[in-house]
Amino acid sequence: MKQLQKQDTKTKRDRFPIALISLTCGAFAIGMTEFVIMGLLLNISEDLHVTISEAGQLITSYALGVAIGAPILAVATHRLPQKKLLCLLMVIFIIGNGIAAIAPNYTILMGARLLTALAHGTFFGVGSVIAARLVSPNKQAAAVSIMMAGLTIANIIGVPFGTFIGQHLGWRSSFGAVVIMGIISLIGILALVPVIPKGQQTGIMRQFRALAQPKLLLVLLTGAIGCSSLFTVFTYIAPLLQHVTGFSEGNVTWILVLFGIGVTAGNIIGGKLADWKLMPVIIGSFAALALILGLFTFTVEIPPLAVATVFIWGVVSFAVLPGLQVRIMRLGKDAPALASTSNHSALNLGNAGGAFLGGAVITQIGLAALPWVGALLSLLGLLLALWVSVLDRRTAST
Repeated sequence: MKQLQKQDTKTKRDRFPIALISLTCGAFAIGMTEFVIMGLLLNISEDLHVTISEAGQLITSYALGVAIGAPILAVATHRLPQKKLLCLLMVIFIIGNGIAAIAPNYTILMGARLLTALAHGTFFGVGSVIAARLVSPNKQAAAVSIMMAGLTIANIIGVPFGTFIGQHLGWRSSFGAVVIMGIISLIGILALVPVIPKGQQTGIMRQFRALAQPKLLLVLLTGAIGCSSLFTVFTYIAPLLQHVTGFSEGNVTWILVLFGIGVTAGNIIGGKLADWKLMPVIIGSFAALALILGLFTFTVEIPPLAVATVFIWGVVSFAVLPGLQVRIMRLGKDAPALASTSNHSALNLGNAGGAFLGGAVITQIGLAALPWVGALLSLLGLLLALWVSVLDRRTAST
């Protein structure tokens, strides 16, 4: 009888459970609130009587809020059962976007964005741990990629939809739509995500020691630097495609949708490949990313090749993320939620740094130089990933 129960449990863990869908919905809502504001900056600046650059700080502050606040919140809530914590984070997310929808001025909107950012990183950190524990060990990266697919699908469906209603019904309606998505996700988490025993409690100092491992910090640095190439180029992709390639504003919108499709495909493919060979896939992804951005330096001036390059860039740029997430969770096994959350903090610091570097490159060299600078960052990520692989071999041989 016990053997049959074990076989039944194994069969269930070999399938992807429906609970993953509720995590995907949450990731979709978070992705929508993070990126939809990029298309509404002009509307917000006019309505709240601030400059476009001041409105742009709502994006920068959000990324910094994720980077700084997420690990702090993860530590402060580490004793909460994971399902309760996930629900609490979604409630914070709903409240933050609700305040944003009715914010009477810029200051309150900024506060609402910072509050929402707290939920972002911790949700992905805890959600990744839950997703990995819902399946067998050989499918963990694929499970994480299914959850993170919500973030990528948001770029294809959620952001264009949110921008459309924001431009026609007012920018506040976009945040209202995000609130509705958050409520749907919360209901799904309550109904579908099982209560997962946390096991033995890990003290704060032990969690920090787990996070302070040199190899884990090296992997975090690898992700932050290697993936910063995305925002170095993508932050300025619209002017790049318009002023260098020669596309119209309307065409750029469809190219970005194509990029989002590539991102979604790359996320799923990367998760499946990482379950097969984890570090080789991370190394190969960074190598491919450096190559494709290097090619973009030349194809950006040829419209058909530029479109093809943007799509492939989308595939490659997100193929590395599920593997990085699982690698960090395994290295930080004594504090998987904190380690996983710290990964999102590191990636957001890389995003903020990449966007800043991209702006400096435009000022000093010009728009056309962005792809090769992004390629150099990816190449640096590749070198760091190779270093991690060398350390793995040394550990295995001792």
